[in-house]
Amino acid sequence: MTRLAAALTFLLLNFYTYHYLAREAVIPPRASFSGFPLELDGWSCPERGSVSQEIWRQLGATDMLICDYRKPGELVSVYVGYHASQVREQGGGSGENSIHPPAHCLPGSGWDIIDNRTVPLDFEPLRSRNASAKRLVVARGEARQLVYYWYQSRGRVISQDWQKILYVGWDRATRGRTDGSLVRFTIPIIRGDEERAEQTFREFAPRVLALLDAYVPV
Repeated sequence: MTRLAAALTFLLLNFYTYHYLAREAVIPPRASFSGFPLELDGWSCPERGSVSQEIWRQLGATDMLICDYRKPGELVSVYVGYHASQVREQGGGSGENSIHPPAHCLPGSGWDIIDNRTVPLDFEPLRSRNASAKRLVVARGEARQLVYYWYQSRGRVISQDWQKILYVGWDRATRGRTDGSLVRFTIPIIRGDEERAEQTFREFAPRVLALLDAYVPV
């Protein structure tokens, strides 16, 4: 009986939140990723990446940054998917609008997750936000990659799926906003040298993060 009462209370609170507290969707102004720099302090992205219309529909993003940044002997693949809304009826993307966690999608692409940690992000652009990320090492055959990802949404930088869901509901109710983004960095691990891949991430990531607030509104 107690569980039934709790479930009914949760459903009623959701109904009240979504239908009475925040009827008007707020879509904040932002810069388009089409203008994101391709040159970052010696790192160069020769060409912006793209996805098919079918994959775009599956991701549900409004705008994307897909770029392989390189410098001699180094490579970092960057993906940032921005969702103007994560609620279907608000029309943020072209289909399902919620952000899909890479930890769920990578195995479907043939990558096995062999290490999965939640770690703090102590870069200067994020230090004041109590930021955290998911740090994965993934494998496919002999290949290994280091993957960092997090949800950068409405000023927060969080790593847990439950946090993303909770804050979408809260911010919709109190601010009328459900916009957000997935930020992901992927670095190849060459000859098993995970430490070098880590150093590459730490050298490169702050250069992107210093610019990101213009494209992912706070």
